[in-house]
Amino acid sequence: MENGLSSEGTRAGARPILHYFTWAFIVTALGLLLGAYLGWQMTGTVGGMLTIFFICTVLAVLEISLSFDNAIVNANKLKEMTPVWQRRFLTWGILIAVFGMRIVFPLLIVVVAAKIGPWEAVVLAAAQPEEYARIMHDAHLPIAAFGGTFLMMVGLSFFFDHEKDVHWVRWLEAKMQKYATIRGIEVALVLSLILIFSSFLEPAESDIFFKSAIWGLLTFLLVEVLGGLLDSTQETLVAGAKGGLGAFLYLEVLDASFSFDGVIGAFALTQNLFIIAIGLGIGAMYVRSITIMLVEKGTLAQYRYLEHGAFYAIIALSVIMFLQSFIHIPEVITGLGGAALIGISLWSSIRWNRKT
Repeated sequence: MENGLSSEGTRAGARPILHYFTWAFIVTALGLLLGAYLGWQMTGTVGGMLTIFFICTVLAVLEISLSFDNAIVNANKLKEMTPVWQRRFLTWGILIAVFGMRIVFPLLIVVVAAKIGPWEAVVLAAAQPEEYARIMHDAHLPIAAFGGTFLMMVGLSFFFDHEKDVHWVRWLEAKMQKYATIRGIEVALVLSLILIFSSFLEPAESDIFFKSAIWGLLTFLLVEVLGGLLDSTQETLVAGAKGGLGAFLYLEVLDASFSFDGVIGAFALTQNLFIIAIGLGIGAMYVRSITIMLVEKGTLAQYRYLEHGAFYAIIALSVIMFLQSFIHIPEVITGLGGAALIGISLWSSIRWNRKT
């Protein structure tokens, strides 16, 4: 395999599926044991221990369902990266994803919102989980606006591509491809939606929503520009040493955007930061394993509409994040909606393969 994730890329197709999930299974066992231990320490009862064990399991499933489309998008980007940067993303990137977004990110929100130090935020999470959860809930509006805008740009950029030649929903995607030559059409569409959604909010909330959404749009554009500048120099660098750095940065910001919804939604199940970190960390390991499997087995090439379903799911998630500025939408609906779109696209791909 020319862009394999290891030196054994040529034998990737022969690997059994369970091989890709070895580390995910190990982390699951350790994480659930740690969760059960925390439950015993917190409650001193078998019932309390089993409750925490169950919450960790549900959080892991929630993270997998919300981030499955993330794995497909990661695989789509990874196949274009050099093997060196593929490995770096799947090692450094998973550390950033698990420890950065599932532990450090919630702490930083409280640090900024409550204007306290990092250690005070840790103490607050351990000693006053109710207050910690309240601060996280209050920060949901700017997070939803920022993450929703970034994800919407990611989804629309896939469809507004004049070189795109495979269409799933042909009547819609053909038109989007046709208008892709109009410069900045995605930006104009996203800005219009930002203005529409912000107009329905109270003045104070509208201002927060609008500023956060603009920062999300600006972040996407800056990552795109920076990635283009870094990766355009690949041919002039020794052995492509920095080839893929731009894509690496793009994937990290993308993963962060996907994590926003899961981290905030996790507080609906528990207010304990450490239990959240265990459950979401387990889920993140499965997303990493699925990403590796998709790239090495060439699954995206085998199922031509799978990427389309993932990017439709991303756009749907971005709209849901915007809607959550007004109403609460259960995470179960978010996860099942994305899984349904990906499942339908997989079914359509299998039908197409049988016909051709």
